[in-house]
Amino acid sequence: MKDIYIADLAGFDEGTVFDSYFLVLLKQHRTTKSNKPYLNLILGDKTGQLEGRVWDPGDPRIGKDVDQGDIVKARGSVARFDDRLQMKVDQLRKAAAGEADRTDLLPSTEYDVNDLWRQLQACVESFTDPDLKRLLTVLLGDPALAQAYREAPAARQLHHAWLGGLLEHVVSLITLADRVAPHYPILHRDLLLTGVILHDIGKVQELAWDVGFEYTVEGTLLGHIQMGTALVEKTIDSLPDFPPRLKTLVLHMILSHHGKLEFGSPKLPMIPEALVLNFLDDLDAKMQAMASEFQKSAREGRAADELTGKVWALDQRQLLNTRGWLGEDEE
Repeated sequence: MKDIYIADLAGFDEGTVFDSYFLVLLKQHRTTKSNKPYLNLILGDKTGQLEGRVWDPGDPRIGKDVDQGDIVKARGSVARFDDRLQMKVDQLRKAAAGEADRTDLLPSTEYDVNDLWRQLQACVESFTDPDLKRLLTVLLGDPALAQAYREAPAARQLHHAWLGGLLEHVVSLITLADRVAPHYPILHRDLLLTGVILHDIGKVQELAWDVGFEYTVEGTLLGHIQMGTALVEKTIDSLPDFPPRLKTLVLHMILSHHGKLEFGSPKLPMIPEALVLNFLDDLDAKMQAMASEFQKSAREGRAADELTGKVWALDQRQLLNTRGWLGEDEE
């Protein structure tokens, strides 16, 4: 287990020397304004990310074989630039096999994955539509797919970007959908929940999470909407007597869930369930992005009633924590 995590550094004084294990998320060779070369690193562990600067890349204490995706041991000191936490790296080497625990280095859901999976299965068991229940039972009954669904992040960076993030996001949406569906009688509850469970299923193929979170080659070329649609269509076609009209509606839910053409959806939502799925998906993603930003501000030592920095995931806007502003404790 690591002794020092990135989240711990917020409480360290500038110049404090420390060493720890990190995952190299990004490695870039850059130059200063005076044309002096330096190495810029984005280091990560399960508690967050940290920018590391190597001001003398030629120093023999800096491993030349270190690259993006490697687990490293770094020694250096706490620094700050533009009120952002950084690490001045003095020593850097690749970690030996088994030297560091991967679970310390990749962020993961705070929830019990087994409990989340039980909630997902209970949702499917509650279906009254036999064809949709059969579809999800077959898909989620595939051991390799089920394992990937339990592990996958929901995104590389924007929201629920951690191990188990996809499952956490989907279970959150199940809760929201089951609250909305009774309010609008025009909604087909089981179809809406099928869309919730399947809308991002392509991410188990689009993303890789062995070391860091990256796009696969296929994911880069096709994207999770196309990949998820193809996976679900293939499964439906293997099921005897699956209603063709129901197949069309299920596939439409996946194809339209981003809501707008410019957001990557090849079709706009054209049925009630697809429209609700788009709104709930967007709501859950944005609320999680807000929560993560408030947690980041707290780790960086910002006061609870301060505005955050500009948040790229939310159109470069600053955010204000309502409870912090009112002097209330967060739940």
